[in-house]
Amino acid sequence: MGDRGTQPTIGSWVSYGLGSLNEQLPKFIVMGNSIGGCCGGEFGHGASYLGPQHAGVKLSSDPKNPLPFVKPHANGVTAEEQAAELDLIGKLNRAAGVEYPDDPQLRARIRSYELAAGMQTAVPELMQLDQETARTQKMYGLDEEHSREFGTQCLAARRMVEKGVRFVQLYHGAGSAGTWDAHSDIKNKYDIETPKVDKPIAGLLKDLKQRGLLDSTLVVFGTEFGRTPGAQPGGGTTPPGRDHHPQGFTCWLAGGGIKGGVTHGATDELGFYGIEDPHYVTDIHATVLHQLGLDSHELEVPGRKRIDIHRGRPIMEIIA
Repeated sequence: MGDRGTQPTIGSWVSYGLGSLNEQLPKFIVMGNSIGGCCGGEFGHGASYLGPQHAGVKLSSDPKNPLPFVKPHANGVTAEEQAAELDLIGKLNRAAGVEYPDDPQLRARIRSYELAAGMQTAVPELMQLDQETARTQKMYGLDEEHSREFGTQCLAARRMVEKGVRFVQLYHGAGSAGTWDAHSDIKNKYDIETPKVDKPIAGLLKDLKQRGLLDSTLVVFGTEFGRTPGAQPGGGTTPPGRDHHPQGFTCWLAGGGIKGGVTHGATDELGFYGIEDPHYVTDIHATVLHQLGLDSHELEVPGRKRIDIHRGRPIMEIIA
């Protein structure tokens, strides 16, 4: 981040570049516990200078309460009273918009009220997962306690794709200390965590494919970084064991015009440095944007100079 401040995330660039397919739903939705304050926190799905209308909107994975802060008809207010209240707010905002036509915060606030009203109807219907067959729910692992939470997110993500949401970002485990961010006893901890995500992810890919959606939906499974191939003594706030390691780690992509069954790049024999087809992390970003019809070098905001290395280049070797 440095002195340039926070930068827009990839989901916000997709929102900015592609626009909306469903005016009742956000273009960019986030589910799960976002990474902690040490690792970006809420900035992990923020929009920075693109404006708050392009930031990720967080939804709860509880199907019975997906919008804890935007409940319809709260505090005994009837639907008619709420509609009248929103209509008045809209009139006042539009009147202010005439006086301040170039205020991006005001435009974003007007849009947020409009979106919130639409979400009160659209989101609860979106999260009615009991409309899915028992077979589908089982495919995502909703019948097993250990995989139910992330399975709910994955099944909801598929329904969001069907409803025209542009970008869905799912987090797993970030809110529970010591889950994926393990420095010692890694194999045991990962043996506990991987069953929580394996079945839901497999179910999502299978479901997208059988519904004819995988070709037009890009699934990206990423991580913050890898682990050092050897143990370290630790120090400061870092515990002893295998430390954070950005020089060599893995992510995978599926669907969305990506070649299947292809491995690209390799580390040295210790897993320390990337030595074969190395890539900067924003090459992955550029690849995602490319597959969605966007060019990272063409996404510009007047008055904002972007550094070329931050734009990356599409990894053409993995594109079908």
